[in-house]
Amino acid sequence: MSKKNNQDKLLIFALGGVGEIGKNMYAIQYGSDIVIVDAGLKFPEEDMLGIDIVIPDISYLLENRDKVRGILVTHGHEDHIGGLPFVLKNLNVPVFGTKLTLGLIEGKLKEAGLLGETKRILINADSEVQLGSITATFFKTNHSIPDSLGVCLDTPEGRVVHTGDFKFDHTPVNGEFADLQRIAEIGSKGVLALLSDSTNAERPGFTPSESVVGHNLEEIFRKATQRVVVATFASNVHRIQQVVNAAAATRRKIAVVGRSMVNVVSIAGELGYLNIPEGMIIEPEEVNKMAADRVVILCTGSQGEPMSALTRMARSTHRKIDILPGDTVIIAATPIPGNERHVGRTVDELFRLGANVIYGPGSVSGVHVSGHGSQEELKLMLNLIRPKFFIPIHGEYRMLRLHAQLGEAVGIERENIFIIDNGDTVEFQNGAARKGSKVQAGNVLIDGLGVGDVGNIVLRDRKLLSQDGILVVVVTLSKQDGTILSGPDIISRGFVYVRESEGLLDEANRIVTSTLNKLMNDNVNEWASLKTNVKDALGRFLYEQTRRRPMILPIIMEV
Repeated sequence: MSKKNNQDKLLIFALGGVGEIGKNMYAIQYGSDIVIVDAGLKFPEEDMLGIDIVIPDISYLLENRDKVRGILVTHGHEDHIGGLPFVLKNLNVPVFGTKLTLGLIEGKLKEAGLLGETKRILINADSEVQLGSITATFFKTNHSIPDSLGVCLDTPEGRVVHTGDFKFDHTPVNGEFADLQRIAEIGSKGVLALLSDSTNAERPGFTPSESVVGHNLEEIFRKATQRVVVATFASNVHRIQQVVNAAAATRRKIAVVGRSMVNVVSIAGELGYLNIPEGMIIEPEEVNKMAADRVVILCTGSQGEPMSALTRMARSTHRKIDILPGDTVIIAATPIPGNERHVGRTVDELFRLGANVIYGPGSVSGVHVSGHGSQEELKLMLNLIRPKFFIPIHGEYRMLRLHAQLGEAVGIERENIFIIDNGDTVEFQNGAARKGSKVQAGNVLIDGLGVGDVGNIVLRDRKLLSQDGILVVVVTLSKQDGTILSGPDIISRGFVYVRESEGLLDEANRIVTSTLNKLMNDNVNEWASLKTNVKDALGRFLYEQTRRRPMILPIIMEV
């Protein structure tokens, strides 16, 4: 451990991933050294109209770019690696990850044109990495993707442990067990602070083993008399392996459909994380040429995403594959909060097509288990690590709060537990801890190629447009005397159907004309005043007549 400077403090803060599910990004800073753990994305909420993805605001890191020593990535899920191309474009620092994690990251960097200029360093559970005054070591965990790690950071102020996403699976699909002995050793040496995954803090008991799903999938495959379609997260490599195993046991071939699913199967297969028998994978075009009871279609769309393979099949708009009556469709995932309606709509459409759909929480359907530990596993982690201070992370606020209660239940003092929001800092100095000043944090919205150019004002405008539409008022005035030369022309989009509202628009036209004439008579000729008065007068009239508030856009020209 590096020498302690009595003037320096240890800071721990999140730029994403607390009070929310997704865009995980955590920072540990001591003196002039900053280490980042993960750089994820999240998918937009319903009120983020037109937004593709959301990434963390890294303004603080850019202001302190000379202090950032590297990004440690715990595993290869989108909510932990999806933001990397955007972060690395502005902050060129080394990225540390396991073989599969780096394989998935490299695919993203290649797309972004950053592969050649990004330093990538391969690590495993036995690695030790020196990052300025901070030493990073690692330990194996179980999750729904192979090669998941927890991180132990030795700082001059004390040891900080970040669990990554984890559960304790005693019969893992790939035979790789969580390293309980290593975790206990770290705890026995003394841990200043623990940052621990809170996703399943609401669930009592233990999370079932992933291997349970394999038996259920095989049973469903055996009973299915026609094709089987399985939708799951592309990055759930263990689940994909279970599908392969069940297909092999029932002598079925697999067609992989959906861009992200094809990418992950290809990368995980090449790196040895998927064991796929020779000749099992077929092209989607071959599906219709084979006997229906000899085919499995593995696809994306478990969250009802509009452009995903399963959703397009459900709407009969997929170019290569149609759902036929009697097909069995398995949705092997639980909807992320907010996606329930999309999933429900897809399930309805699949039933309409005559499919037999197996869906719902894992306990009901038997085709999904979580990759996150439930309450007893969270308590086990707390008891193994035995931290002095505890910061629940990775979860919505209620999950953080319940995880904090679990911490109290196993003996951590209430005043030593910090529930933080993105941007809050916890300061550690001489064995004491307190909430520190905030750093800038929040959402950066990605719309097409635009990064951060859509903010709250643009979203508010989009919301208004989606609710009540827009009226454009075009008027041409004389430069000499201010009289109206042409117009007002009123164009309605998303407000009223013009042919059925001629009377309303004629009256609106009259109000605009009289408002402008009155302003000219009062010698008001500033464009800002003209536009404001037209918007106010027209807005009042339209609300009285329709109880709607369309966006009014006056365009005034002078000739």
